[in-house]
Amino acid sequence: MAVYVVTGVSKGIGFEFLRQLSEDKDNLVIGLVRNKAATEKKVAAELGDRPNVHILHGDLTNYASLKEATAETAKIVGDRGVDYLVANAGLVPEFDAYGPVSALADKIEEVDAGAAETFQTNVTGQLHLFNLFVPLVKKGKAKKVIAISSGVADIDLVNQCEIDVGPIYAASKAALNIIVAKFNAQYKKEGILFVSISPGLVEVGRYANATPEQMNGMMGFVGKLASYAPHFKGPITPEESVKAVRSVWEKASIEEGYGGAFISHLGNKQWV
Repeated sequence: MAVYVVTGVSKGIGFEFLRQLSEDKDNLVIGLVRNKAATEKKVAAELGDRPNVHILHGDLTNYASLKEATAETAKIVGDRGVDYLVANAGLVPEFDAYGPVSALADKIEEVDAGAAETFQTNVTGQLHLFNLFVPLVKKGKAKKVIAISSGVADIDLVNQCEIDVGPIYAASKAALNIIVAKFNAQYKKEGILFVSISPGLVEVGRYANATPEQMNGMMGFVGKLASYAPHFKGPITPEESVKAVRSVWEKASIEEGYGGAFISHLGNKQWV
């Protein structure tokens, strides 16, 4: 039996983490979301009655809600603690997703506001999450903290493929990777594994409402990935991504040198 806490389980790969992990009735899975009622309704409709699933309110932009979620989690898990903390929740801004970095030159207010929200969610919110949950992770057996990052935060990939879209998002994920490394620097000696894992390019319907012009920008990005990885056939499903990420975190250990690492769903630096 293992105890999992997963953030952002209302949709996408977060919901898939919840689905897969809770299939084992011996696992205890706690999901943190902004909209508790809507997520509970979705869980009931799509997963049925799973007594081992608990949905709590927790918003990365609201410290008080994270603190309350930590307290509620402590009541649920008791002395067992938390084996795996999966920091999946994050913000993917649309304002910088499709055009090159120069397209932001005249969007001063939008960039300032969007960057602030993105970094609060993807960086400082994660830092607060880790600090709040570390005491519970210390009590667990596995003692693993997994941050869901992104391959676009890899400088070598950006330079090799000349990826000029999504600068704010990529920068926030690169900053998240540094936060993970800093926590590893402090807690490695206590046996807690902190690791960043990219889930790959996953189809979660994010671009369903994109304009033709925006899709052209996205296809240009996908085309660059195809040149980088000739085997690349397009986005993978949430099911494929989550299975791969879980396999990576099960194999990862401090002893094998994974502490503070930033790796892909393939367990290496191959991002797609």
